[in-house]
Amino acid sequence: MKKILTLALALTTAAASAQTVRVGIAYDAGGKFDKSFNQSAYEGTQRAVKNLGIQSKDFEPSDPSQTVSGIRQFANEGFDLTIGVGFANNGSISAVAKENPDLYFGLIDDVSPEKNVASLVFQEEQGSYLVGYLAGMNSSTGVVGFVGGMDIPLIHKFEAGYTAGVKAANPKAKVIAQYVGTTPEAWNNPGKAKEIAGSMRAKGADIIFAAAGGSGNGVIDYIKQTQCIKGSSLPSGVKFNTNNFAKIKKSATYTKACAGNTRPMFFIGVDSNQNYLGDFDKNPATMNHGLTSMLKRVDNAVYALIQDVKNDKFKGGERRFGLKDAGVGYAVDQYNKALISSAQVARVEAVKAKIISGAIKVPNK
Repeated sequence: MKKILTLALALTTAAASAQTVRVGIAYDAGGKFDKSFNQSAYEGTQRAVKNLGIQSKDFEPSDPSQTVSGIRQFANEGFDLTIGVGFANNGSISAVAKENPDLYFGLIDDVSPEKNVASLVFQEEQGSYLVGYLAGMNSSTGVVGFVGGMDIPLIHKFEAGYTAGVKAANPKAKVIAQYVGTTPEAWNNPGKAKEIAGSMRAKGADIIFAAAGGSGNGVIDYIKQTQCIKGSSLPSGVKFNTNNFAKIKKSATYTKACAGNTRPMFFIGVDSNQNYLGDFDKNPATMNHGLTSMLKRVDNAVYALIQDVKNDKFKGGERRFGLKDAGVGYAVDQYNKALISSAQVARVEAVKAKIISGAIKVPNK
């Protein structure tokens, strides 16, 4: 009897193991822990491991040419779902999906022609409009910056929405936009992004939104080093119009470096909530330099796709995530709640409702 029970238990365990959904994920340039786009996809997968009991394995190519072989390896091992993070992985995902019509695939940020690929795309312009609106309300100079990674239509959506939001909040504001480069290396060149941030500050920009993957860390680093913009260094035609953050407690480092006629500088994070990266003195009670973050909920999209596979509800084709389904948004938390008043949040929420209803049409290019 004991042998029969042991055999039954072994068979049950084997059956359960056989039913475990296996997910492979191939990351884009910048790597798994880029504190941005890739990391959000990683976190969605890890949430599925914890909550749904799936198994996951990831692949970080050291060179883009390796991606197709990594994706093909997942397929050869019979993974139930293989996800390619980033538009650059469209060719690889589509090719391997065509070779394996009985397996499921996911693609983030582009649309595959293959029927067994779920293409997860986002309305980045909508979230960018909201953070642009916040920038327009809070810029002390009326000049703000946008640093894009690779100069491609996808990032033009961020720029278009951000610019429209800034102008909606402050029609007189000026938006300076510049891209890190035209090749995939643009996602991982913080040195170049740091240089761009410096040039923008010289033109009067006090808030900079970086949609640049790992390169965005260069913008954050620049603001960490400078922390403020000085009245004596403002270019001709630019002046301080507001002082919204005068009453917020400042760090000792800030107070020493930014005495006199100055205003604080801020970055706007992207994809993941990067507000915490602006806590330069590791004290949330003092002024944070992350004004907000444009949330692109890659984690939610990845989790939803994995859940569909687990529940035998996979559907190929395009799936679009915008404000109405919490696919994009903006972040308010312990780090920036002192920067953004409840009155400002109410204004942004009203704008958000109008975008969802269609009363406000946000440009995407």
